[in-house]
Parts: sequence; C-alpha cells; structure tokens
Amino acid sequence: MDRTEVGVAKGTIAHMRRAGSKKRPQEVWIMFEPLKPGLVRMISAWRYPGVSKVRAPIPIPQDIEEEVKKMYRV
Repeated sequence: MDRTEVGVAKGTIAHMRRAGSKKRPQEVWIMFEPLKPGLVRMISAWRYPGVSKVRAPIPIPQDIEEEVKKMYRV
C-alpha cells in the first residue's frame, strides 16, 4: 500500500495504492474494518481520479459515504 488513512466509519481503515499513469494519475482505495488478527471485513472499494491530499479526509464518493455512515451510524 502506498498510504493508509483513518476510514470514514468508526473503527475503519482506508488503504490507497497509486494507479494510472503520470499523465492521468489515479488512486485505488479500499476501506475495511479489522475484526480479529488476520481477519478483516471489506466495506468499500473505489477508484479516485487524480491525486488526493495526504492526511485530508479520504476522497470517498458522496453516495457511498452516506451509505456507510447510515450502516455504521456515524
């Protein structure tokens, strides 16, 4: 993974890997919830067009963010 951030929902983590090219950079994100050692629950995955800022809120699509917050009552 190229970067790790705190996820949107409580107790979640988001990992990012760079993708695309120098001309058209992209990021692939996955948000998951650690359950036990060696066991995780994947919550969401998405491709972000461009390069997000480090330590800024993760660039999750608005509809997915609302759905995750509703599911986890954030």
